[in-house]
Amino acid sequence: MLDAGCGTGRALPALRAAVGPGGTVLGVDLTPAMLDAALREGRDGFAGLALADVARLPLREGRLDAVFAAGLISHLSDPRENLRELARVVRPGGRLALFHPVGRAALAARHGRALTPDDLRAEPQLRPLLADAGWRLESYTDEDTRFLALSVREVD
Repeated sequence: MLDAGCGTGRALPALRAAVGPGGTVLGVDLTPAMLDAALREGRDGFAGLALADVARLPLREGRLDAVFAAGLISHLSDPRENLRELARVVRPGGRLALFHPVGRAALAARHGRALTPDDLRAEPQLRPLLADAGWRLESYTDEDTRFLALSVREVD
């Protein structure tokens, strides 16, 4: 399992528990300071950590069973291409979880802005974006307390 944009590695203990003793977890982030913080917190004990860009992952094609991405989608420089890169490294039938601890409306309110229908995480925007990148959106939850879009890697 890959934690794409793992930041300080807060999700790594839960991901390690999810994959079990026979699984492997890799956390990648583009920011050295985030990975340094993950090391200081001892989260490298739950996963391998690597400095990497989700636009060019240093992984072979179809290598992963799943990708977890907390808060990542709003930071992607080219969402369609970056989601394609995530699809490249996931086996057909593998999973993608796009997560945020608060929903779109709560996040917009927190930042003092209005919620707009052209928001990348709005289901009508996200579904075709994922489809173009090789993913099929299976479930979509956008509540005040969480945002979660679960997708399956399509067969090429």
